[in-house]
Amino acid sequence: MKHQKQMAKKEEGFFSQLKNQIIAGVGVAMAALGTLFLDVVKEKLGLADEDPVKTEQVVETPNITINIPEQKKDTVVKKVYVKPTPKETETEKRKKEIDW
Repeated sequence: MKHQKQMAKKEEGFFSQLKNQIIAGVGVAMAALGTLFLDVVKEKLGLADEDPVKTEQVVETPNITINIPEQKKDTVVKKVYVKPTPKETETEKRKKEIDW
């Protein structure tokens, strides 16, 4: 029973919001039609403005030139020095031959 009441409230809330949105839309449409009607009546009676206000403004933008210097390729050279292997002395050779 409690669950049904909550569902009824949610549905009521949804439909009341939908109704409010429809009413608002109709109001906006009526306002637009009323304005259009008044403009037509003024035009027929000769009360309309002769020079309507221009809404467009022409703005001239300055030309901007950006000079980018030519890019030079940088080459990185890395030198790796390898130590030469030292030659074995006579003593080291003998130590290898004799297995201690």
